[in-house]
Amino acid sequence: MTGSINVGDSDGTHIIRFEGDVRVGLCNAFDNYCQGMLEDAKFCAVIVDLTATNVIDSTALGSLAKLSLGVKALKGQVPTLICNSPNIQRILQNMGFDDVFAIVPNVENSSVKLQTLPALSDLAVDGTREKVIEAHRVLMSMNDANKTAFKQLVDALELEAIEQRTFFSANR
Repeated sequence: MTGSINVGDSDGTHIIRFEGDVRVGLCNAFDNYCQGMLEDAKFCAVIVDLTATNVIDSTALGSLAKLSLGVKALKGQVPTLICNSPNIQRILQNMGFDDVFAIVPNVENSSVKLQTLPALSDLAVDGTREKVIEAHRVLMSMNDANKTAFKQLVDALELEAIEQRTFFSANR
């Protein structure tokens, strides 16, 4: 199943709805949207809706954590995250998301019209690697369990980036 990220806002309150299978290929557009949202003078709050999410990878979770940390720094409060899936709730709790989001099982339906963010499937290898490293560094900063779980992945990706830069520098 493919996934999508749908966004909209009403008077500075943004709604972000993840649907289907949400993975790294959607994260660049999502991060760009979040950056613009947080820079908008009208921004006041964000609600993330995972009720239609079937699968969410760790890079997408890292992007969500980054969003939450940005909102908290800007507004002094954590965003709301709607999740009614026991499996995804367990993942969120195990990764410490209950510290960076107000997690609720449901919320009143919003009449905000949502637009689908583009899936950027043509990310260069380096760009994708950097996005994965950044997302996992955010997850690692949340707690010791995440630090342990993702340290080897981040170390391996950083080493791969160094080796690739060295290889291309030597072959110029």
